[in-house]
Amino acid sequence: MNISNTQFLIGGLVIAILIGGLAVFLASGDPDGLESTALYVQGEKTLTGPSPEDGDPEAVGVSDGFAYTAPLPDYSMGEEGGKIGEIFAVFAGILIVFGLAFIASRLIAVKTK
Repeated sequence: MNISNTQFLIGGLVIAILIGGLAVFLASGDPDGLESTALYVQGEKTLTGPSPEDGDPEAVGVSDGFAYTAPLPDYSMGEEGGKIGEIFAVFAGILIVFGLAFIASRLIAVKTK
């Protein structure tokens, strides 16, 4: 059974959307790995110590005078967006990454011809 590249890409996109949609309802509401690492890098906690109550793991790089705010922080559209906002954020991320990967693969294919 041979499938075309288009069918393969569409199948992969559908699977990514299904997993992303389910992840909104299955993911932990209190993830700590990445946020803990951000606090450690900022010097606001020790490697094995508890996170400080007033620590801001989303303030990456503030100590160096550079601050970055994500367009859809914590994969949501804020508290007012609810689960629909989270689903939108995940789908937007999937489509953006898919689009960038598609464009990159086309550019590579053109250069190798």
